[in-house]
Amino acid sequence: MLMREERELVREYGRKLIETGLTTGTGGNISIFNREKGLMAITPSGIDYMDIQAEDIVIMDLEGNTVDGDKRPSSEYDMHRVFYQNRDDVQAVVHTHCIYSTTISCLNWEIPSVHYLVAFCGEKVPCADYATYGTPELAGNAYKAMGKQYNATLLSNHGLLAVGSDIATAFATADQIEFCARLYCQTMAIGKPVVLPVEEMEAVKMKFKTYGQK
Repeated sequence: MLMREERELVREYGRKLIETGLTTGTGGNISIFNREKGLMAITPSGIDYMDIQAEDIVIMDLEGNTVDGDKRPSSEYDMHRVFYQNRDDVQAVVHTHCIYSTTISCLNWEIPSVHYLVAFCGEKVPCADYATYGTPELAGNAYKAMGKQYNATLLSNHGLLAVGSDIATAFATADQIEFCARLYCQTMAIGKPVVLPVEEMEAVKMKFKTYGQK
């Protein structure tokens, strides 16, 4: 099986989307890019994450062609490949419809540095302009909002997109930004949240580089 390891990881993390409540049903999508092969493994369209098997994961090139697999790829494949084409530091993309991030996206707001964990993304979480799902326009809007500076963006009236150097990092970024989105919603319901200064967020980003068992 071509790219068996990547397929198994996409399947595993797709299930984690459901188990952690980051999405429901078939919402969202996940991909992993093998830069040496120039190919990405991406979730199929419209199949429940708990039912997806490794062979259902679709292998595509960066021109949008299916190289291996008999299922239709996620309709959002453009939103994945645009990052693989333009950012050498990105090897995985996670898109979710998590409730708090999506709530804020429906207001077309950014998430400010209400908590230091926003630094998983950057000094804030930007919000991309709306476009119909599954279109090159949405992919372009997502990349424009995130650029090379951020590791996540809200998608207006849609959801959350996160990227990372590997699937574990991309998933952790989506998970932590959803946590921060919930904090932002709850603090806004009580009063006006205190936002951390840019200098503190830069310091946190530096500390993250040596966090854990690296």
